[in-house]
Parts: sequence; C-alpha cells; structure tokens
Amino acid sequence: MPAPGRWRRRSSWIGYAAFGWAVVYGGFGLVSALTGTAVFYRAAEPLPVGLSWAVVAVAVLAATAALTAVRPWGRWIPRPVVHVTLAGLCVLSGVAAFGLLMDMITFVFNQNVDSWTATANRALAAVGVVLLIATARSYRSAGTCPRCGAMHTSSSVRSGPEPAPAPRRVRVLAYVGAVAFLPYAAMKTTWALGGTFAGVSGARMLVISERNGASGVWLTLEHLGIDATVLLAALGVFLILGLVRPWGRVFPRWTPALRGRRVPRWLPLTPALIGAATLAPYGAVGVVYAALATAGVVTVSRGDFPTPGDALLVTWFGLGAFAVYGIALSAVAWSYLRRTRPVCANTGAEARP
Repeated sequence: MPAPGRWRRRSSWIGYAAFGWAVVYGGFGLVSALTGTAVFYRAAEPLPVGLSWAVVAVAVLAATAALTAVRPWGRWIPRPVVHVTLAGLCVLSGVAAFGLLMDMITFVFNQNVDSWTATANRALAAVGVVLLIATARSYRSAGTCPRCGAMHTSSSVRSGPEPAPAPRRVRVLAYVGAVAFLPYAAMKTTWALGGTFAGVSGARMLVISERNGASGVWLTLEHLGIDATVLLAALGVFLILGLVRPWGRVFPRWTPALRGRRVPRWLPLTPALIGAATLAPYGAVGVVYAALATAGVVTVSRGDFPTPGDALLVTWFGLGAFAVYGIALSAVAWSYLRRTRPVCANTGAEARP
C-alpha cells in the first residue's frame, strides 16, 4: 500500500484528469452551441440547441471543483462546499449520460445510432461521472488510505475478501430481478417463433422491425426464432446472479489462461452500474405511466397494435421488467461494491484520522 505521499500524488493525478475531462467536455459543448448542433435527444427527437450551454456550464464548474480539490489554494474553500459541488456535478453528468446503454445496444445490433453527437455527449458525460466520483473520493480521503481510512506510515498489503454469497436479502432481490424478465422473454420469444401476442403476429412484428431499420444481424436472429433482446435479458440475468454468487468473482474453467483467478471488481461493476442507472429510472417512469394509463388518467397510443389495450399490455411486460430488474440491480451492485472492497492488512498499529 502506498505511503501518504503516494496517495497525495494519486489524488492530484485524479484531480488533474478530471480537469482535463472538463476542458474537453466544455470544448465539446461550446463547439456544439456555436454550430447549432443539438447534443441532447429524446428518442430520435433533438432537444433545444440552447441546452448545449448547460454542458459548458457543467464543464466550467467541474474544472473549478477539480482544481480546488488538488491545488493548495483550494484549502481556502470550505470542504463541505467542494463536497456538495462535486456530488451535484456527478448527478448532472449522470443525467447527461442517461441513454448510453441504449446507444450501445443499438450500435451492437444496427451498427448505427440515432445521433452520433448525442452518443458522444453521453459517453463523455459517463467518463465525467467516473472521474468526478474518483476526485470526490480522493478529496475526502485527504492523504489517508481511501480503502481503510488509515494513515499508512509503511507499506502494507491490500487484499480482497474471499468469494462468498451475498446476504440472503440481497440474493432474494437478485432472484426477483432475474424472474422479472420471464414474462418479457416469453412475449418476445412468442413473436420470434411466429406466434401471436397482444394482437400482433410474429410475421407482422418482423415487418415492423424491417420498417424501423433493423440491421441484418437483428433480422437474421429473428428468422432463426431468436430475439436479440431476449439474449440481452439472458446476459442481464447472468450478470445479476454473478454479483451475488461466489462463482461470479472467479474466472470459469473454460478460460484456461485465467482459470481460478479473481475477476476484477470493475469488470462486473461497470455494466451493472450502467445498466442500473439506465433501466431503473427508465423502467420506473414507464411503470408510473402504465399505471396512470391503466387508471384512465392518460391515454396510450396504440401504435402498431390493434388496440390501446394491447399496447398497454406490452408496456407492462416490457417496462415492468426493466423497472424491477433495474431497481434490483441497483441494490445488488451496491452490495457487491461494499462486499468486495479491498482491505489493508497489518494496519492496526498505524494512525487513523
């Protein structure tokens, strides 16, 4: 484990990295604003170009906060102010990054996205979330070890806890999240196999996919009776179960070069956090909308379905699964983050703040 000086250098490096990101992100927003290019989209519809100035404002605040966290003059700024500013910037950047998962899925199957500018904005914002969180964490540590809170005066050994199941309540949440995808998978598989659900046949759904510009990969899978979103749901189930079971922390036997080695924490956490940040709010808002529609407060467009009732049924099957899984994944990912946190050995005699 590095000594305090090493931790201070690491904190400075993270802060300057966050500052560099802010400069790049601010430049991106400024160019977009001056050229009249929209960076925020709702589905395929561009939002007002003036919102690009919000990117510039966030970048300026982020650059100031990052320098405050690493430069000597930053000591004159009350620490709570810096903490709150960094936390707020993390939230704003997270909002700007919303939809990145959907863009990634669209690109995998369609080799294209609705707007490359919007995707670039989301990707840059996601990078900012990571760097701002790291900066806030380093700033809070103030020279101590951010893992154990000790002021290390000599080298120590960092180790991770042995793979073990998550607490029972967390495992139950994971199982509930996994089961939530069953109705959705059954609906999509019915269409992929040529059956009829909610008044729409599999053949009709294939025509709709072609009309909406589905890629050759997507259509090939559909012709084989496989729905691409069901494959993604299966990966989601594998991910959430791996986060609560010991096998999710060790590379499997069919990977000879890595067999038996520990899985790096970031490997499952990255898709888990992106998925939770996307599916939980998206599904929750969708469920509220479906509930209001069921109560007759709002009207549902029938779209490609025979009746609004059919469209509402599909909405419940789809967004209901996203909401339950997204919320469960959020709780499971947080538990995994805490349970797998590395600890420092032989620090009992060292000073703690």
